[in-house]
Amino acid sequence: MTTGPSSAQDWFAASTSSHEQWTDERVLALKRARASRVSVVVPARDEESTIADVVGVLREALVEGSGLVDELVVMDSDSSDATAARAAAAGAVVHRTADVRPDLGSHPGKGEALWKSQLVTTGDVLVFVDADLTAFGPHFVRGLVGALLDDPDRMLVKGFYDRVMDQGASSTTEGGRVTELVARPLLDLWWPDLAYVVQPLAGEWAVRRSFFESVAVPTAYGVELSTLLDAYDQHGLGAIAQVDLGSRTHRHQAVHDLGLMAAELLAVAQSRLGGRRPAPEPRLVQFARGGGGDVAPRVRGVPVAERPPAASI
Repeated sequence: MTTGPSSAQDWFAASTSSHEQWTDERVLALKRARASRVSVVVPARDEESTIADVVGVLREALVEGSGLVDELVVMDSDSSDATAARAAAAGAVVHRTADVRPDLGSHPGKGEALWKSQLVTTGDVLVFVDADLTAFGPHFVRGLVGALLDDPDRMLVKGFYDRVMDQGASSTTEGGRVTELVARPLLDLWWPDLAYVVQPLAGEWAVRRSFFESVAVPTAYGVELSTLLDAYDQHGLGAIAQVDLGSRTHRHQAVHDLGLMAAELLAVAQSRLGGRRPAPEPRLVQFARGGGGDVAPRVRGVPVAERPPAASI
């Protein structure tokens, strides 16, 4: 399936858009033309401090306002706080993950919440939004839905953004530590066509139900990587797009928790490697904002040369 650096660069130019391109009018017209139904799903575990704001912003603008979103669902993953109550009070339909098809059992983790959301939603377009956002807007959903509906062959749209490191601090287009130290090197080495996905682990993404319900879903943190790899393997690079969503602020994880996430990603990648071998001349593609505000790739070769055993000389 790998077609080389030039095709990945062409994909980046053709399949990367900005949320500003996706106005209410344009996206609503696409929704009507495709006769689509949009379900927004917010997976949450112990997010009582942020969940009401996330639900409230999306409901006011996109459910009661434009009508772009047909249902707004919170999947509560065994929260021990008031997450479920505050989400319901803000206007979401709340499902406790363990109570959805209890005959199938229940696993902790984000992937479980996203997988079970398919059993309680009706949209042919599913949009996933993290519950811990503290600086975001309805344009997150609008941009993702617009880019997905714009092309009937598109299966997956990933968001990317400037990550504000702390409230009021400077921002960066770098993904999180697991993205930059694990996910991006994995993709660049074994799936180089995906090297130009700016933030492969972003929690904001849109997917067609017809595709998502056809693939296996890791129950924990690996769901974003697995879905990206499966979309590429099954439908090709052209079935994927990405949208610049501006900036977002969210909570950061402890290093030990990040280590567990990294191990999950390595397991997901290993399960999908098949007969792949690393690219013979691997390159690492990283991203930063240019002077005009656009995201620009920075490409560097990965040193892989080895000397033979000294005893053989």
